[in-house]
Amino acid sequence: MSITADLNLQGEKRMRVIVAGGGIVGLTVGLALRAIGAEVLICEQSPEIRAAGASIGLWKNALEVFAEFGVGDQINAIGTQIEAWFYDASGNRFRAPGFDVADHSFLLVPRPALNTLLADAAGSENIKLNSRIVGFEEHEEKVSVRFANGDIEDADLLIGADGVYSVVRNRLVPGYPAKEHRGHHVWRAMIPSCGEPAEGSILTVGHYRTRGGYSRTYGGQVTWMVNQFESEIPTGTKKEEALRRAANLNDESLIKLIESTPEEAILHNQIMFVPPLPRWVSARVALIGDAAHGLSPHISAGGTLGIEDVRVLVHLLKAGPDIQTALRAYEANRIPHYQMVHRLSLDVEHSVDAREYARFYATFSHWMLNEGSATNF
Repeated sequence: MSITADLNLQGEKRMRVIVAGGGIVGLTVGLALRAIGAEVLICEQSPEIRAAGASIGLWKNALEVFAEFGVGDQINAIGTQIEAWFYDASGNRFRAPGFDVADHSFLLVPRPALNTLLADAAGSENIKLNSRIVGFEEHEEKVSVRFANGDIEDADLLIGADGVYSVVRNRLVPGYPAKEHRGHHVWRAMIPSCGEPAEGSILTVGHYRTRGGYSRTYGGQVTWMVNQFESEIPTGTKKEEALRRAANLNDESLIKLIESTPEEAILHNQIMFVPPLPRWVSARVALIGDAAHGLSPHISAGGTLGIEDVRVLVHLLKAGPDIQTALRAYEANRIPHYQMVHRLSLDVEHSVDAREYARFYATFSHWMLNEGSATNF
C-alpha cells in the first residue's frame, strides 16, 4: 500500500526539506518525502545524476520500501533475481545449513539505470545540479543552508545523504571523517556478457583474503568484482591488479571477464568507512545512508540498509508531532540497529574460509530480512 500525500508539520505551510546528495538514498528520501506531501529540493554537487559503481544488490526489504513509495514495479523490471552461492578456490559450492533460499536472494540492479529511474520519480524540477552544500546554520524555526556559490536556502529540515565524505556530517558531528578500511581494495566493472556461465559465480572465497565473483544483469550485461583485505598497495594498472587478485580465486571465467574489460571501464576503490557516530541528528538536521554509517561493502547490503533508513525517517516525520521529536526517535531507532549491523558485518569480514563465510553471510542476511528489518517498524 502506498503512503498518501498528507504531511503537514508546519501549520498551513508544507514542510520544506533540502536533501544533500543525489545518489540512491538521496533520491529515494526525496521521492518518499514528496509522496507524503513535503516540498523537497535535492542538491547534487555534480553536473549530472550519475552512479558510483556498476551494479547494486537490493534485498526484499528495500524492494518493499520502493513499492511503498510507488517505484517498485519499475525497479523490478530492470533487475535480475539472484540466488547467492559461495565457492572456495577449489570450486566447491556452499550454502550454510539451516537457512532458506530467501536468505540468499536479492535483486541485482544496474546503478546507472536505477539512478535515472529514481531521478525521474523524484522529478527533475526538484533536483538542483552543480549545487554543493558547504555549511548550515540552525535557527528555532528553520535551518539556513549555505552553498559554494554563496547562495543561502532556508528549509524546515536538512537531510545529509551526501555519502561517506559527507559535508553535512562533518558540520554536524565534527571529528568523524571517513577513514580508510586499511588494506581493503576492490575492482569492479559492468560489461556486455561474453560467454561466461549463465548461473555465475556469485562469490568465491580464495587465498590471501581475496574474494570475487560475477553475475549477469539487466540488458545483456555482466557485472564482476574482486576485492582483497590486507592487500599490498596497488602499483600496476587497474586490470593488472584485478587479475593479480583473481588469480587467488582460481576462477577462469572471472579471469576471462577481467581480461575482456577495457581498462577505462574498470573501477578501483580504496574502501572507506564511517566510524560509529555519537549522534545522527540535531533539531533540524539528520544524516542518512552512507553519510551516517558508510560500511565496507563486503556484505552487499549497504544500499538496502540506506533505503530502510528512508522508511524509518519518513514514517516518523509523518507521525509527528513535530520535526524534533521525529528526529530524536529516528536516531534512537537507527544507532542501536547499526551496532548490530557492525557486529554481524565484522563476522563476515573475518571469515577464514568459504564455509564460514557462507554461515556468517546467511546469519547477517537472515537478521536483516527478519528481526532487523525496518519493514517491521
